[in-house]
Amino acid sequence: MGRYFGTDGIRGRTGNWPMTPEFALRLGHAVGEVLGRQSPGPVLVGKDTRVSGYMFESALESGLSAAGTDVALLGPMPTPAVAYLTRTFRAAAGVVISASHNPYQDNGFKFFTPEGDKLPDELEQAIEDRLDQPMGALDSHRLGKAVRIADAAGRYIEFCKSAIPARSELRGLRMVIDCAHGATYNVTPQVFDELGAEVETMGARPDGYNINEDCGALYPEKLRLRVLATGANLGIALDGDGDRVIMVDETGETVDGDEILGILALSDHAEGIFTGGVVGTQMSNLGLELALGAAGIPFVRARVGDRYVLEELRRNGWHLGGEGSGHIVCLTHTTTGDGTVAALRVAHLMHRTGRPLSELRKVVRKYPQVLINVPVEGQAAPLLDAPSVQAAVQQVAAELARDGRVLLRPSGTEPLVRVMVEGGDADRIASAAQRIADAIREALSAAPVDLHTAHR
Repeated sequence: MGRYFGTDGIRGRTGNWPMTPEFALRLGHAVGEVLGRQSPGPVLVGKDTRVSGYMFESALESGLSAAGTDVALLGPMPTPAVAYLTRTFRAAAGVVISASHNPYQDNGFKFFTPEGDKLPDELEQAIEDRLDQPMGALDSHRLGKAVRIADAAGRYIEFCKSAIPARSELRGLRMVIDCAHGATYNVTPQVFDELGAEVETMGARPDGYNINEDCGALYPEKLRLRVLATGANLGIALDGDGDRVIMVDETGETVDGDEILGILALSDHAEGIFTGGVVGTQMSNLGLELALGAAGIPFVRARVGDRYVLEELRRNGWHLGGEGSGHIVCLTHTTTGDGTVAALRVAHLMHRTGRPLSELRKVVRKYPQVLINVPVEGQAAPLLDAPSVQAAVQQVAAELARDGRVLLRPSGTEPLVRVMVEGGDADRIASAAQRIADAIREALSAAPVDLHTAHR
């Protein structure tokens, strides 16, 4: 990660550097200088529904114009829609002003290449290098112009519908869709409605402040209760920028990204049309790996983050991957995580086979999983090498043998060590995870100076 770029663009608390109007202005200029010069097309700018999006959109537009780059403003639009439109408009780049599943106080910037992919490290570094240089403005006759794209939503709706075979429909399916008061509020319900489904919508009244607030993919409880109350066939919960999805079956049980991956891969495999393998992450449930393995489908784990899933898919020449959090990448149709497309493919499978979601999800028997976050000071990585921590990990791994696994990793965004243990017995893994967490705390208190400074 760079000084500003993290695993998925730039993100932070609005009003705190770098999420300020001044930085957005300079960022727009740097993006225009680095990316705008590589293609004659405009830079597309979309956003979610946060109140700060207006401010950042204006500042980013000004910086791009000052660098001589034309701008096409999309307004509120899901992240995967911006990736798609960047390709179809032959744009120089796409930018999404969003902090994804974070609360409204945060915001950020995500970027796409002309092919709709996340920026490679070298382009992110080039933008950071340009941010360090003085900013100016070109002569008036060389400034970039800005336009608004009026039919962006309609284009994306048709794109989503094309993810299932032509003339397919969803008549007879009753569903509840929670848009998290985010960027999908004006597109995803229309996708399913136009395909004939009976749609009830939640979380579709954004006011700039309620994005992701007790709703959407992170908080599916209200959706679950509504599905049960209405007798719907399924529920669909998206996050604020629409790149992840969690579903609810007709019995009120949540269906996460690991289960969605299993449903899509194993249904296609049963029909003889699945090729390649599946990419998950270090956090993907062991049950997914075992279910795919039983069917002879290769499975590999990437680092946490959809960009790393995508990199692994490209490396292997595969087309399906994702995360338990609901980022599902279907490279046969799109280039990034798309919650609407993933949900549509599952709904189409339900309609075509007549099988309820509660039955489809049984292809993956999820293992109990316990995650403990241990706060640390300074560098977290040295703690993982402490002899007492390694001894605790090895003991737990030996106890679990092939019926579980252990994962320790420093958080990429917070001063935490994440301890994850999964296995067949919930009580057993809870106790095991606590033992490892206690070992980390003891190592931290026993030699804080050495551990904090060892890797500096």
